[in-house]
Amino acid sequence: MLRLLARRSLLVRALVKPEASYLGGLTTYALKLGAENLVPPFDHPIDRRIGASAMVTSMRLRLQQTAELIAEALTAVQERPGAALHLVNIAGGPAMDSLNALILLRAAAPRLLARPVAIHVLDLDDKGPRFGASALAALQAAGGPLAGLEIGFRHFAYDWNETAVLQQLLRDLPDPAVIAASSEGGLFDYGSDAAVAANLAALREGDASFVAGSVTRADELTRRSLASARFKLVPRGIDVFTALAGNAGWRLARWAPALISDQVLLQPA
Repeated sequence: MLRLLARRSLLVRALVKPEASYLGGLTTYALKLGAENLVPPFDHPIDRRIGASAMVTSMRLRLQQTAELIAEALTAVQERPGAALHLVNIAGGPAMDSLNALILLRAAAPRLLARPVAIHVLDLDDKGPRFGASALAALQAAGGPLAGLEIGFRHFAYDWNETAVLQQLLRDLPDPAVIAASSEGGLFDYGSDAAVAANLAALREGDASFVAGSVTRADELTRRSLASARFKLVPRGIDVFTALAGNAGWRLARWAPALISDQVLLQPA
C-alpha cells in the first residue's frame, strides 16, 4: 500500500523511499507548510492528510519555536553599533528558522536590523539553500516583511563531521560582528556526539553569541515511534544534550518542548 501511495504522493515517497538517512530540506519545508498551504506538486489529497498529522504539526511547531528563540535571543544581544549580524545555520536547508526569526525581529525590534545582515547556510545539499535564497528575495520585494533590509545569503557545502569550513567562515567574518548560530531539525537531531561537540566547540571559539536548535526527545514514546523509522534521528534527550553542550563551553539558557523534540537556546558558559 505504501508503494502505491508513493506513486501518487511526493511526500509519501520521500518518507518511505528516502534518498538519505535524513529528511531533505525541501521536503521538510513542504511538510511544515500545513495542509492548507500545500502547492503543486505536494498537494495530493494524501499529501494534505500527512500535512495535517500530529507528527508533522510537531515539526511545524519545532520551526516556530526555534525562530522565536532566535528572535528573542537577538533582542537581548547588545546592539553594538556598526556590528553586522551573521546568522550561521548548520544543516539549515532553506534556512527557514533564520528567515522567520528575521521576520519576527523586524516586527518586535526593527532598529536591531538597521545593519548589514548575512545568512550563512552550511549544508551538504544545495537544493534547500537555493530555495531559501529565492524565498529571501521574495520576502525583500516591495511590500514584503523584509523589504528594504540589507540581507545576504550564502551557501557552503558542509559535512558537520569536518568543521574546517565552519572554523574558516567564523575566522573570516569581519569585526565587529554579532554571530548567532542555529540548527533546526539538523545537527543536534542527526549528528553523533562527536560531531555535536566539535561544532559547538568551533562556535564557542568563534565567539557566537548563542546557538538555537532542536533536540530529539528520549522518552519512551519517541523511542518507540522512531524504532522503525527510516530516518536516523538520535533520541538524545535534553539532559544528555545539556551535558554534551556543557563540555563544549555552552549552558542551556532556555528550552521549549514539542511532541518529538525540545527546542533549545544555548549561551556561552
